[in-house]
Amino acid sequence: MIIEAIFSTLNREGSPNFAPMGVVWGEERVTVRPFRQTQTYENLVASGYGVVSLTDNVRAFVQCGLYHVVLPHFTASQVPGVVYQEACAWRELQVISQAGDEQRAEVHCRVVEKGRRRDFLGFCRARSAVLEAAILATRLNLYDADWIAAMLDHYETIVEKTGDENERLAFQEIRAFIRR
Repeated sequence: MIIEAIFSTLNREGSPNFAPMGVVWGEERVTVRPFRQTQTYENLVASGYGVVSLTDNVRAFVQCGLYHVVLPHFTASQVPGVVYQEACAWRELQVISQAGDEQRAEVHCRVVEKGRRRDFLGFCRARSAVLEAAILATRLNLYDADWIAAMLDHYETIVEKTGDENERLAFQEIRAFIRR
């Protein structure tokens, strides 16, 4: 099963990079599938380490995925890396092997350390709609503009009916990104 999370790596200078990432979650192993042309892939392969953070704050997905914001964070305890400050739980990872195809890597990692701060509240319908809209915003070149507009209207209705201020702000950020 693929779990949506915030994945962080460090570049050669030690600066953090955050990216939303679907990972195959496990207690002892985690598989990460970044596109090969991304900063995440470059950092992960160069350093051999990463941190996967679980969060129920969907704005974090929008901010780092669309706007490349460096999220608030703290230093990981066992690997060179950082943990997203609002993580409910996280796994500190060490790369053990990689495979994949020309476009997308499949990086298998060993869990070096586990952390937990609080219960994961999960995703209400609004949070799920924001996640889907954010993913859609990263793939604008793949779909027809009318279909994208219809999907965004559908997601916005869900956000307005079932979300709170955080989800509404996240959705506004997605709309602003798409307008640009």
